[in-house]
Amino acid sequence: MSQKRDYYEVLSVSKTASDADLKKAYRTLAKEYHPDRRPGDKEAEEKFKEAAEAYAILSDPEKRAHYDRFGHQGPAAAGFQGFSGMEDILSAFGDIFGGMGGFGGRRVARGDDMEIELEISFLDAAHGCKRELDIERHVGCEDCNGSGARAGTQPQRCKACGGRGQVGHQQGFFVISTTCRPCQGKGSVIVDKCSPCRGSGRVPRQASVTVAIPPGIDDGQKLRLTHQGDPPATPGGEPGDLYVSVRVAQDSRFVRDGDNLWVKAHLSFADAVFGCKVQIPTADGPETVDVPAGTQPMARRVLAGRGMPNVRGRGRGDLIIQMIVQVPTPGSLPSHARELLEQLAPHLALPAPSKDARSSKSSRRGDSDQEDGHADADPDASEGEKEPGLIDRIFGGKKKKHEKGTSHT
Repeated sequence: MSQKRDYYEVLSVSKTASDADLKKAYRTLAKEYHPDRRPGDKEAEEKFKEAAEAYAILSDPEKRAHYDRFGHQGPAAAGFQGFSGMEDILSAFGDIFGGMGGFGGRRVARGDDMEIELEISFLDAAHGCKRELDIERHVGCEDCNGSGARAGTQPQRCKACGGRGQVGHQQGFFVISTTCRPCQGKGSVIVDKCSPCRGSGRVPRQASVTVAIPPGIDDGQKLRLTHQGDPPATPGGEPGDLYVSVRVAQDSRFVRDGDNLWVKAHLSFADAVFGCKVQIPTADGPETVDVPAGTQPMARRVLAGRGMPNVRGRGRGDLIIQMIVQVPTPGSLPSHARELLEQLAPHLALPAPSKDARSSKSSRRGDSDQEDGHADADPDASEGEKEPGLIDRIFGGKKKKHEKGTSHT
């Protein structure tokens, strides 16, 4: 099937369908297209797989939420990789097939899932990478062939349940069956335990697995490696899955915002006034960009398509450069530099507001003062005054102190 259909359409349910509605719809389709009903029918097999995938997503609240928000790409980003084959489907939904007569006969035992954490660098997350993981699987003990009993002995039939694994409890007119505690539902107990596996039937064994990290993966996302988990406890089953939880280390040069990256470009006062070239970090290495003359503090420049790759393969985000203008402090300047700046101060002052702007501002201030019970300010009091410039803001405090000190002498 070249293009996936909408999962709700596959099951013929609404987007508000309950869990019971989903299960009923899937059971109907599974019964209709089950391979035991239509052996050799490839089209029926594809529809059976399609229905199983739809039910696997919609019956899981987290996967369903991802699908409702992002479509078919949502569950894949959350770690869902589909089913490997018919046995995988029959194993996953054995409780549904178990009541369909012969349909339950193909159910197989499945090993436990495993989870491991992997830390990668920020740039590895941007470019994608491959890693070799050392994991510890639990395999069948060779000394007891997985039985858990010491060599030469066999597990004994459980006396509490008679080997059934279930015990009945009378409650009024009803008999309720529960799992037998002594044998934990196995129907047998181990009297003489195997020493290497301590009666568990399995022993740890080191293994190596290769995992491919897709470009653009974010911190906390998980990857699912099908059939790379623990092997089944009984022969003929299939291994569980291995989930890799990816932790992305922080890089002080970048701030990630979705697929966009933010970086800072530090400029001197002169660089901001006259313009310059500045080197900035990108996910692909350092790059030189032009800073135009008259750049204001906190101005931004966007380099489209130079951010993080989208983990679903939908292009790349943007690289956003934020201009940080560094203003010198009075104490950091030598005396001659300070004198030059003081001479330039009148030329660097901000332009005075227009008369209309001042009158409008004065009117608004007068209205506010009247509401607060204060007298109107004299509009001529500030006539001719200018807004302090950058140099005034740097040295203004010290100038006032100097003038004040002179008046007392």
